[in-house]
Amino acid sequence: MERVNISILGIIYLCILFIPNIIWCYHQPEGYDSTWENKCLIFLERVGEVLVTVFAVIRFQIFNHTIFIVLSMICMILYECYWIRYFKGKHTLQDFYQSFLYIPVPGATLPIIAFVLLGIGQQSYLLIFSSIILGIGHIGIHLQHVKEM
Repeated sequence: MERVNISILGIIYLCILFIPNIIWCYHQPEGYDSTWENKCLIFLERVGEVLVTVFAVIRFQIFNHTIFIVLSMICMILYECYWIRYFKGKHTLQDFYQSFLYIPVPGATLPIIAFVLLGIGQQSYLLIFSSIILGIGHIGIHLQHVKEM
């Protein structure tokens, strides 16, 4: 039977993810409207959020592929840089959805890539699967917003 462990790195990632999103709730872009978002994508996003939260914290193996962990950390650092740029800006939809270092919809893309890489690095297939589900919903919603702009 596999032993369950807690991933400190997963907890840190979730904090890095949640804190700017909580701040964003008070600094949403002018004209932001989520009422028309695709219900299927919202469902996938919500299910993915719950699963990623659980499997980012819970680990079944103590094994790390360092290169994937480092790449994952780089993605999270870039994610924070994206938020700094947004919060320093005028809080417009353009600021929110503008690419960052040629990465499209970076607020959605970077954390998904980070969690997939974390899952690969920790050999957590459940985290990889959960991140993909979250990515389909979250990135899909953001791409819909970009299309509407």
